[in-house]
Amino acid sequence: MRPSKRAPDEMRAVRFDTNVAPQAEGACLVSFGNTQVLCTASVETSLPPWRRGLGLGWVTAEYGMLPRATGQRTRREASAGKQSGRTQEIQRLIGRSLRAVVDFKALGENQVILDCDVIQADGGTRTASITGAYVALARALDWMAARELTKGKVLTDSVAAISCGIYRGTPVLDLDYAEDFEAETDANFVMTGAGKFVEIQGTAEGEPFSREELDALMGLATNGIAELTELQKKAITG
Repeated sequence: MRPSKRAPDEMRAVRFDTNVAPQAEGACLVSFGNTQVLCTASVETSLPPWRRGLGLGWVTAEYGMLPRATGQRTRREASAGKQSGRTQEIQRLIGRSLRAVVDFKALGENQVILDCDVIQADGGTRTASITGAYVALARALDWMAARELTKGKVLTDSVAAISCGIYRGTPVLDLDYAEDFEAETDANFVMTGAGKFVEIQGTAEGEPFSREELDALMGLATNGIAELTELQKKAITG
C-alpha cells in the first residue's frame, strides 16, 4: 500500500491555476498533490550575444526553491553567493525540455525566460516545473501572437514530465516525498504530447532494476503524460 493510499498507476491531484502573477506575460501555479510551483514566463526582445542576428529566438529557464518549501528552512542560494549543482541541473533540464517543442524561427528574435519557484516541495518538483512551465510558455506565446511578435505557430507540440519509481517492489506513478525517500528506483520521464521522449533520468538507489521494470515504469509514464497533456490543454484554453 502506498503511503497516500493511491493505486500504483494513480497520480496525485494535479491542478493548474493561470489566474496568478498578472504582470507576467504568461503564468501558471501548478500543483502535484502538495508540491506547488509558481511558473512565470517573461518576454524580452533582447537575446544572448551568441544568438543575435540569426533570426532565431531563445527559450531558457531558472529554478529555485523558497526557504520554507521544505520541512526545515533552506538558506537562499542568493545569500550563499552561488547556485547549487542540483539547481543548475534542474533549470537546464527545464530549458532543454521546453526548447524541444519550440520553432525558434517562428519565435523571431525574442527570448522567453521561464522562472520556476517552488513554493512547497513534496516530491517531483522538477517534473512539476516542466509541466507548469509549458503552460506558462503557451500563455506567453498567445500574448505575443496577439501583438504580432511571432511569425507563425511557435509550439510544435506540448511537453510534460512525470516521475515514476519502484516502491517496495512495485512500479508506481508520480512519487511523493515519502515514496521517493524509500524508492529502490527513481526515474523522471519528459515526453511530448505525441508520446515522444525528450529525456529519461533513471537511477537505482539500491538493487539494480531490470529491463522489465524499466518497461513497466515507461508504461506508467506514458499514461501519466497523456493525462497531463489533456489537463494542460484545458488550462491553456480555459
